[in-house]
Amino acid sequence: MGVTIKDIAKETGFSVATVSRVLSNKIGFFSQETAAVVNDAAVKLGYKKNMAATELVTQKSSVIAVIINSTKTNFSDSIIAGIQKKADETSKRVIILYAGDHDFNSQQRALTTALERPLMGILLLSVDLFAENLQLLKAANIPFRFISISFQDPELTYVASDDWQIGYLATKYLLKKGHKRIGLAGIDIESSAHTGKLRLNGYKYALAENNIIPQKDWIQTGNYSYEAGLQAMEKYGSQKNVSAVITGSDLVGIGLLNQAAKMNLSIPSNLSLITIDGTYLCKIVQPQLTSITQNFYKMGYLGAEYLITNHKQNAFTDIKISERGSVQKVPDDNTKN
Repeated sequence: MGVTIKDIAKETGFSVATVSRVLSNKIGFFSQETAAVVNDAAVKLGYKKNMAATELVTQKSSVIAVIINSTKTNFSDSIIAGIQKKADETSKRVIILYAGDHDFNSQQRALTTALERPLMGILLLSVDLFAENLQLLKAANIPFRFISISFQDPELTYVASDDWQIGYLATKYLLKKGHKRIGLAGIDIESSAHTGKLRLNGYKYALAENNIIPQKDWIQTGNYSYEAGLQAMEKYGSQKNVSAVITGSDLVGIGLLNQAAKMNLSIPSNLSLITIDGTYLCKIVQPQLTSITQNFYKMGYLGAEYLITNHKQNAFTDIKISERGSVQKVPDDNTKN
């Protein structure tokens, strides 16, 4: 039989009630000295708190379920780090569930697994739920929040970057460098999460401000993956119908970079690239990739904080341009770009 609160009370000489208050961290009912004695005894005796039993008695859970998909990008670890930091600060626990690669059954399995146990809430990382699974989540009557994607549905709260601003800022940056034929590659404009559509609209708006109408072949859609970058570069071809490209993720950017090398095109001499995300991947290739850098850690931290505090509003986190070596300024006398 495991060590009980009674065992710790006997070891320390304190009452069972006092030991229980210390182990439940009910601040204000005991001194720091008492807490130190009780906690030392708990460690010495090998006490392990039965959290499941506690949750059943109190009808309160300290568990946050984090649902992730098989993302084609690489920023989930930073988001999870932010979530875990806030969880640690507030004595919450985190479980992670896998929702597959936009797979209906995997999503439903992750949701039902989460909902079978007491939870304080659910965070969904870049998960675009099928309609039936979304209804399952809504019907559960449990707090939830999306991270890194945004929606028009007012019932779906989120913490994300302003994707319209991302598309606009990246395009304005290239325009200021003298580029006029600017591509946009690897974005998904079909998903119900309107990340790609917002970035596309921001891109088009910036071009329109400069009286530029994008040609159809400037925009190459995709799923934010490395392979989408390879395919986009193949479609752009060696004829250089664009002078610069905004890529939907760092992986898309690396795909373009590698395919350009196979086509004997030099980055940035023949083609400039700016990626969206700004993860460590930008720094491990040559040339290093200029990026619109998102604050994924902050997304996770705020997502957990708002879930814990039952904050109902949406939030955008900060973005910035990180200049590296993949964008070249067009000479002032060059009117072809």
